[in-house]
Amino acid sequence: MTPAPPALVAVIGPVEPALLTAWATHYRALGITDFRLAFHFPDHVPALWRDQLLAIVGKLGVTPAAVSTGPWHEHTNTELRDALREQAGPGWHLLTDSDELHTYPAPLTEVIATAEEAGRPVVGGLMLDRVAPDGRLAHWRPDTGLDRAFPLGGHLTHRLLHGDPRKIVLARSGITVSSGNHRAPGHKPDTNTLACVHHFKWRAGVLEDLRRRVERFTSGAWTEHTPAVRDEAGRLLDHVDRHHGRIDVADPHLGFRRVALDGMPTGWAAEARGIVTRWRPPAANVHR
Repeated sequence: MTPAPPALVAVIGPVEPALLTAWATHYRALGITDFRLAFHFPDHVPALWRDQLLAIVGKLGVTPAAVSTGPWHEHTNTELRDALREQAGPGWHLLTDSDELHTYPAPLTEVIATAEEAGRPVVGGLMLDRVAPDGRLAHWRPDTGLDRAFPLGGHLTHRLLHGDPRKIVLARSGITVSSGNHRAPGHKPDTNTLACVHHFKWRAGVLEDLRRRVERFTSGAWTEHTPAVRDEAGRLLDHVDRHHGRIDVADPHLGFRRVALDGMPTGWAAEARGIVTRWRPPAANVHR
């Protein structure tokens, strides 16, 4: 019996309307029909921007389960996500962020069937950071498309920022998933069939967002559980300051190369398995 497509669960912040449209189109092409979305807008976001995003999602035929405003505490995303999962009910849930577009090694229903046959209640993925050809934090136009605007994929998150690149991309209802969808305590995904989580965070406007995050976590205006998120933001800001406002795409340590959303990167299975099995949290916050 073929499993049903999963319900998609995501918390959406103040992204560009074009990104939200491309994101929804991508997941619909994967077979998603059930979108469980919550929108959260920090206080600095103009009402017009909020209204534009809600209008776009309405045109896409999706009704948000929740819309809220206020500080983006570290626990905000997790609480909203878990409420959405409760509403989604029994079955499999696809967990993603609004700047993450997944590519799977097989159709979604096959990926889920394989996990069920193996007795695994989760499926894992690995983040691949997507950037512009010259490393600029670039604006992009809908007619350009994400693949053309950000054609390079590399390992910025864990090799430069010392962040956790692992993701739980699919989980059965009732399975607890950690903050940021990085782990499912007590459950290990199959490291031989990891999805590619294309991470389109590094766009125009992100530096202002990161500076605001550092400022508000440092001041206590936004509550944090650990300094990890703030430290990762600081590392990225330090890096682009040293490289004239750009990400150093020529650094071989970061492994940038041309990739696309319509297929798995060349050699992905072995590459992703090696990174996931060797990755450990940083022993100290050492800036590169």
